[in-house]
Amino acid sequence: MKIELNGHSAFAYTGGKPFDASLPTVVFIHGAQNDHSVWGLQSRWFAHHGFGVLAVDLPGHGRSDGAPLPSIEDLADWIELLLERVGAGDTADCAAKSVSLVGHSMGSLTALECAARHPARIARIALVGTAVPMPVSDALLDAAKNNEPKAIAMINTWSHSPRGTIGGNTVPGMWMFGAAKRLAERQRPGVLHNDLAACNAYMHGIEAATMLACPALVVSGSRDMMTHPKAAAKLASNIREVRSVTLAGAGHALMAEQPDAVLDTLRAFIGA
Repeated sequence: MKIELNGHSAFAYTGGKPFDASLPTVVFIHGAQNDHSVWGLQSRWFAHHGFGVLAVDLPGHGRSDGAPLPSIEDLADWIELLLERVGAGDTADCAAKSVSLVGHSMGSLTALECAARHPARIARIALVGTAVPMPVSDALLDAAKNNEPKAIAMINTWSHSPRGTIGGNTVPGMWMFGAAKRLAERQRPGVLHNDLAACNAYMHGIEAATMLACPALVVSGSRDMMTHPKAAAKLASNIREVRSVTLAGAGHALMAEQPDAVLDTLRAFIGA
């Protein structure tokens, strides 16, 4: 599905079903240097079980045109503009407040900020592989700017649990480590540094958490080296209505390592 936003064409995968704004909407928001494809299983399940699905490619990522947006705040406002444009969760009707945001890593910060800035439209948010703040080391920022292959290798190593680096894909014959590397490599030059810098600069997270007017789900991997479960727990402690789930043995790439567990957790939260 293509949508014109701010003079650029934006792409959202609808899970194999035409998007219907009259249905409860689930927006899936990917992380740094990723695109909508990381949500393959989860987006398709919701689309085929009574939800309108928008698994977005953020500006400058995947099939969406334009430059990548430089801040989490800009990304949050872009998601709100997208919802307004497609008529999801129309704020003119309080009963239509039926939008759920599901974000991974950078996408989790975007979902958090969007719900805090635009509470009238959002019914609930799910934060997967999250932490606030989400600091990025100087070494990784430098590599992302000056040696992108090195940065991708660093992220790929840190994003997977020990089992995930050597195999363990739920689809026989598929290699999680190699697939993640290729996904990162196909994004445009400069996107990775932009995304990591946006995560590093975002300092509004705890304040946004305390402002939340909707329920939140925090999903962590027990072996996550990018956003440690302790950091996720700190964020959760500042949210008024929160449910926390830790997936044993999962790293930061939760949707690849434990896709069924992530889906089951989202189903229990959003379906409720």
